[in-house]
Amino acid sequence: MREVDEEIREIKKEIIESRGLVIKTNNIANTLGADIKTIAKRQAAHERRAWWNSIASYALLGIACLFGFRLLLDASVRELELEKENAQEEVKRLRSALEQEVQRAEKRVQTETKAMQFLELVQGQRRAEAVERFRELDKDPLSPAERSLFRDIVGRFDAELSAEAYQAGLELMRAGRIADSAERFEAALRMDDDAAHAAKARYQLAEAQRQLGKYAQSKLEVERVLEQNSDRDIHPSATLLLARILDELGDTDGARTQLRKLLSKWPHTSVLVEARQLLAALNEKSQGAK
Repeated sequence: MREVDEEIREIKKEIIESRGLVIKTNNIANTLGADIKTIAKRQAAHERRAWWNSIASYALLGIACLFGFRLLLDASVRELELEKENAQEEVKRLRSALEQEVQRAEKRVQTETKAMQFLELVQGQRRAEAVERFRELDKDPLSPAERSLFRDIVGRFDAELSAEAYQAGLELMRAGRIADSAERFEAALRMDDDAAHAAKARYQLAEAQRQLGKYAQSKLEVERVLEQNSDRDIHPSATLLLARILDELGDTDGARTQLRKLLSKWPHTSVLVEARQLLAALNEKSQGAK
């Protein structure tokens, strides 16, 4: 009986221990479940953060890509605009060059027409008209060969017309038409100021102007005659003329100085007698004034 009681007590004890163990196990299981839930919540929160971080990363990456694409697009647009501007400038340049070329072509046609008209005048020996036409033609775009040829022709015509004008001036002066003769001498010098007769034409112009009472102009012309050295034979006559002009301008002393120079420098000149006579007259005038 006692053994049965002990066994029962042992069984109760085991039952109590088993119940305690069950309770501990249950508590541990509850604790483990709570930990699992906590871990699960943390994992879920981490996954949500990771998801939002991923979304943010993708968004930032997308924004960066869009920004980079925008920069690339802007650079491409600027490059295209620059190429467009360059192309427009090139078009303007080519258009301007084309217009200039067209104008040159038109000008060349006009020049060729004028050149043909000039040559017709040359062939017809219409020298004065040819010279006048060349004054206009010389401003046009002639070739170097054309310009040189035409200038030679005009130079020859100028020399011929100048000689004719000089001879006409002499004839008019002999006829007493002093004003007309002065115009012809001026024309002769205007046509060819370097001709062989240029010094004589200028001397005759000075004489004509003196007779017309244009003493100041006459003095300038005769001084130019004395400055040139291409025709020194006319210097004695020019010096005598200068003395006459100075006397008529009231510069008696200046006139006497020129006459003394003439007699001293050219003692065998053809105008020696005239120079002596004029000097004597001026000396008498000077003594009478005193």
